[in-house]
Amino acid sequence: MNLNLLKYIGIGSSLAFAAAVQPGPLQAYLLNRVTFIGWRRTLPASFSPLLSDGPIALVALLILGRLSPSMQAVLRVAGGILLLYLGWSAFQQWRKGSTEQLMRKKKVPRTFLEAALVNLLNPNPYLGWSLILGPVVITAWRESPGLGIAVVVAFYITMIVMLAILIFVFSGAGLLRPRYQRYLILLSVVILAGLGVYQLVKGFGYISS
Repeated sequence: MNLNLLKYIGIGSSLAFAAAVQPGPLQAYLLNRVTFIGWRRTLPASFSPLLSDGPIALVALLILGRLSPSMQAVLRVAGGILLLYLGWSAFQQWRKGSTEQLMRKKKVPRTFLEAALVNLLNPNPYLGWSLILGPVVITAWRESPGLGIAVVVAFYITMIVMLAILIFVFSGAGLLRPRYQRYLILLSVVILAGLGVYQLVKGFGYISS
């Protein structure tokens, strides 16, 4: 396996990990469903990002694919700033308490489709695909279509696996205690900060060249 492929798989997986472990509408929905119907019946909901993100990803990639490399570099800089901001927000969340405590403070969707709709109307996926994941996919695709596909596949496999793990954690069947859940959020802070710096370096590097 070449280093370029490993790099893009790592970026896709890291972004998904950071997104999955932070409190949000989908995570609140999973916690609510586990409480009322159990982890087995909630487990299929871990695939919900495939339903809600598909249209967003398609539109973002179609638009980004028509932009010049210099404009994409500007977007990468904007994405780097967004990642650093998200890292700071995750750090603030980490200071407030455990993942489960934060989940219970969220407004909880009542159905699977409502959870997907909430995510569809949430600005975060649009920002993520426009400023972060989208530019990475386009850059990888221009190097090799297989690399672009690898980023998307790595992102969604990691997202689904992490959401499934959270379902087990919320059910009490998992091995992670609340303090370890907080460690996951802290790890996401480090990942977001690192990816933010990486995006800024790549973006400014192209602009200054």
